[in-house]
Amino acid sequence: MSEQGAAAGGTEDSVDRHIARWRGKVPFDVPTEEVITRIQLLTRHIKQVKDSALAETGLQAFEFETMHRLASRGRPWRATPSELAAELMLSPAGMTGRLDTLEKAGLIRRLRAAGDRRRVDVELTEEGHARWAAAMRLRGEAEVAMLEPFAPAEQAALAALLKRMLLHVENR
Repeated sequence: MSEQGAAAGGTEDSVDRHIARWRGKVPFDVPTEEVITRIQLLTRHIKQVKDSALAETGLQAFEFETMHRLASRGRPWRATPSELAAELMLSPAGMTGRLDTLEKAGLIRRLRAAGDRRRVDVELTEEGHARWAAAMRLRGEAEVAMLEPFAPAEQAALAALLKRMLLHVENR
C-alpha cells in the first residue's frame, strides 16, 4: 500500500493496487500516478452517474445538454437556434436535427418572432424543464454523495487545490 493510501485511513483502493502491480516494471512518478489515475477513475464514475440520471429521466446526453443551455437563460428558457449551435459547437444542420428530436418529444417548441417572421426562437416547454430539472436533481444528489467523506472545510480545501491545478493547466 502507498504512503498516501495508508494515510487515508489504511484502506487500499484500486489505484494502490495499480501502483503495486506496476512498481519496478515501468518508470513513473508514484505521487503523480496516484493523483492522475484517481482523477481518471473519479471522472469515469461521474460520467456513469450522469448517464444513470439521464437514463432514469429518459433523456439522452444531447437532449440534456441542449435543454441545459435553454434552462440556463431563465424563464422563458429561450434562445435562437444559432445561439444554441454556437454554444454547443454544432453545425446548423446538426442543431436542426437536435431540435427536431426535442420538438417531437414535446421538450421544446419553436416560436416565430412577432416582429420578424423569419426569426425563430427555441423555447423549453414545461415538460422539458421538468425533465431537465429531474436529471439535475439526480445528478446533484449523486455528486453530493461522492463528497460525503469530506467535512465542509475539507471540501473547500479540495476545491481550492483542484482549482489551482486547473488554472495551471488552462494557463499553460
